[in-house]
Amino acid sequence: MTRHIFSQRFSWHKGAAVAFAAAAVLGTSACGMSTASEIAGASSSSSASSCPVDVNTGVTGTIRIGWQMIPNADLIVKDKGWLEACMPNATIQWSQFNSGADVVQAFGSGSLDIAQMGSSPSVRAVSAPLNLDVQVVWIHDVIGDAESLVARDASVSSIKDLAGKNIATPFGSTSHFSLLSALDQAGMSTSDVNLINLDPDKMAAAWTRGEIDAAWVWDPVLSTLKSDGGSVVMSSKDTAEQGSATYDMEVASQSFIAANASAMKTWTSVEDYAVEYISSDPDDAAESVAAQMSVDTSTVKTQFAGYEYPAASQQSTIFSAELPKVFESTAEFLKSQGSIDSVSADYASALYSNAIDAVAGQ
Repeated sequence: MTRHIFSQRFSWHKGAAVAFAAAAVLGTSACGMSTASEIAGASSSSSASSCPVDVNTGVTGTIRIGWQMIPNADLIVKDKGWLEACMPNATIQWSQFNSGADVVQAFGSGSLDIAQMGSSPSVRAVSAPLNLDVQVVWIHDVIGDAESLVARDASVSSIKDLAGKNIATPFGSTSHFSLLSALDQAGMSTSDVNLINLDPDKMAAAWTRGEIDAAWVWDPVLSTLKSDGGSVVMSSKDTAEQGSATYDMEVASQSFIAANASAMKTWTSVEDYAVEYISSDPDDAAESVAAQMSVDTSTVKTQFAGYEYPAASQQSTIFSAELPKVFESTAEFLKSQGSIDSVSADYASALYSNAIDAVAGQ
């Protein structure tokens, strides 16, 4: 790992945050007996995969998981059906989300147990005014060139050239955080550009219609915009080097964690195996991710290069030594932007590393 300054796929309007805070009710995990599994999305496997770690038959009930189309180990786990194979007496329910902001809302309404979102949304979730009872349980990836600012005009060489232009990004995302950081580093403010809140799946059409001049987003939309004439101005790797790195993470409700320590260890073991799988069998790993994202495997392999995928052995140290400071730095920036009310005095309590430590020590 070379970059450990943290932020996340979430940074929405303050007014929306205050409105949402009133409705933020913590979700709880289901504990009823069931053996059926729901798997959204096509699988590249011709038959159900076997569990690559120790099978855990003691986990029962329903585990509600939120996923996003981000090329990391989580999509391999989903495509292979490894959670279903490793916890055969549990129901695994997968629900797709477009951004971390949507995931935070789902946690607030009690409809998720564990889900992927970026670092900036994670910080927002555990800071005032939301103060959701959730904890970060895993780092899926450190974001580099995989999230970038692309411009329609090839003559644009810096973010300053986009003054007065329409820039789209999903509000509350890591891309939004990186965009705000880049503006700040350039001595600009949000009033110097026209920021447009746009979900990734709507960006290509807006780009084609000429409604936006630039966008900060991730793949597969990023590649689509680049192939349609977009030129890269800068990336999240650049903002990371300026002190504002971003991550994709997994967050779980504290009530689910408390009631399902065994399931958390199995989930972490499977994710850790999938991280190694990207290195040990990159072709098959890319095939699984491509099946979930509906892109070709060559595109996925290119996307892999835009991220860093830390194993549990690395994360064990990062969680204890670095993430609390990273959360604090991110929160200070979000507060300066009016995105949160205050910086917490204890972000270490927002991190759950027991399962990571257990897997790393195996």
